[in-house]
Amino acid sequence: MRALVLVGGEGTRLRPLTLTIAKQMLPVAEVTMIERVVAHLAVHGIDDVTLSMGYRPDAFLAAFPGDRCAGARLTYAVEPAPLDTAGAIRFAASHAAIEETFLVVNGDVLSDLDVGALIGFHGGSGATATIALTPVADPSAFGVVPTDASGRVQAFIEKPPSGTAPTNLVNAGFYVLEPEVVQRIPGDRRVNIERETFPALAAEGSVYALASDAYWTDTGTPELYLRANLHLVNGSTRHGPAPGAHRSGDGAWVLGRPVIDVRIGAGSLVGDAAYVGRHSTVGTSVVGAGCRVEGASVTGSVLLPGAVVRPGAVVEGSIIGPGAVVGEGAQVTGMSVVGEGAVVERGARLDQARVPGS
Repeated sequence: MRALVLVGGEGTRLRPLTLTIAKQMLPVAEVTMIERVVAHLAVHGIDDVTLSMGYRPDAFLAAFPGDRCAGARLTYAVEPAPLDTAGAIRFAASHAAIEETFLVVNGDVLSDLDVGALIGFHGGSGATATIALTPVADPSAFGVVPTDASGRVQAFIEKPPSGTAPTNLVNAGFYVLEPEVVQRIPGDRRVNIERETFPALAAEGSVYALASDAYWTDTGTPELYLRANLHLVNGSTRHGPAPGAHRSGDGAWVLGRPVIDVRIGAGSLVGDAAYVGRHSTVGTSVVGAGCRVEGASVTGSVLLPGAVVRPGAVVEGSIIGPGAVVGEGAQVTGMSVVGEGAVVERGARLDQARVPGS
């Protein structure tokens, strides 16, 4: 089966990181989001993947010059203008000449979902479209999808008020679609699949859904992106954090050959050629390749490749972009996000801040 991965969004909720980096090219525990998504598909035998692109498409083309990613062959479909989810699916499926049953995946979702089981359920139900569902603690921030006992979708309820949702099962961003779905999507305007296409099909009784309690997380906000990084490091998923990662004597994960002059406990990952100097503290964090922690404290945070944290600085519960510098004695806390190449001045105090980069 062929797959179509949606990677065209601008990632506005992750700004300033996405001002310079396409969202799915952001690393999650040192492996780009798109590589993790495609690798998951390849494990299930899906090795023909079309990327539906819009924002910063050149980043993907440059990253995969051989048109291969994580064991899969890539083709590219670049939207001439933003078309929303269903419009993007129609455009990409037509561009790639997909004329058989196919899989669609949101490119900002990381999951251990059994894709084979979803495809098998779709084939057995006779559905026109099948949606994967996942349970969440608070469904009020998601699209809720109640079904009957056979799995037939009864309704789509977008972000119900807290305490009113009929189920805690929400759209997990994996769809199996028949070609006729593409034919029913208008080609002359933006079309949202969750708000328009699926409800119309559900009214005809042709949409089914399959729930799974496999690991699943969205990565579309700073909080969720940070959480996804830390999940991979602390063992919340059934995989190690990254290919080639190994445990140090202290229990931390290590990639390549970083220089570490202090004890780093379990729950952290230090990337290749990173440096963690004397008098530093690193806990429950990802320190990316080539980063420098120079006698500073980094806890519950992600330092993207090449970031520098100067002596006496504190980074707590925050994300520091590639090549950014946190100056000596500065404090970056409260889910602050520092953009690529930005400089936090010496002694600055940032809390819940957004610092644009280059």
